[in-house]
Amino acid sequence: MAEAGYLTIGKVVRRLQAQYPDLSVSKVRYLEDEGLLDPSRTSGGYRLYSPKDIKRLETILYLQKQRFLPLSVIKDELKASDEGRGSSSFTPATPDAQVEQDDEETSSKLHAIEHMPEIAGVSVAFVRQLSEVGLITLQRSPHGRDLVDGHDLSLIRAADALRRFGIEPRNLRQYVSAANRESAMFEQALVPYVRRAGEDFSEVQRAELSQAFDQILSLTDYVRGALIKRTIKDSLKGLSD
Repeated sequence: MAEAGYLTIGKVVRRLQAQYPDLSVSKVRYLEDEGLLDPSRTSGGYRLYSPKDIKRLETILYLQKQRFLPLSVIKDELKASDEGRGSSSFTPATPDAQVEQDDEETSSKLHAIEHMPEIAGVSVAFVRQLSEVGLITLQRSPHGRDLVDGHDLSLIRAADALRRFGIEPRNLRQYVSAANRESAMFEQALVPYVRRAGEDFSEVQRAELSQAFDQILSLTDYVRGALIKRTIKDSLKGLSD
């Protein structure tokens, strides 16, 4: 088998980590074990990813991160696409198109709450529920209209996706409280970077601060997820038996 254009699993992870910082070799192997990926192997058993395999992995990661789909749904979508039965909304060839459109056209704007059904696919009542629990903050226009910050649209979509699992806005109040508590910890951890910069931040210092923040966020997300998995491990095992 010709190996030109093929990458090892480690090189694939390094290529995609800039866009998906939480990606790891173990996660890619898990996706293989779940039947979502099927890379070629050398005679020695080493995995080799073709450009098609890498594009498939990018699609999986996109659907997880931006559309908040569970792996079971992603697997069904991929299977349907492989068999030519994919829905028109499933576009693995251009996984970043929707994200770019949101960034450019909606994220930097304020939107009237009555436009949320068209923009975010959710009801006005649902957006108000998210505001009531503190997940988002509505702003008021000079004419008294409630406005939604475009930067909150992905958060609104995530909350809407959680409803598929029976997790309602009222259940998310605990995350608002947790975020408020954790913010103080983050600020304390980042104080040394701010002090070193003094009154004027250079571009390098801004980059260092941003990188430190992203690393802390990634690590705390991992710790939180690991603790939750450990806590419900026995329950999940029982459900899978």
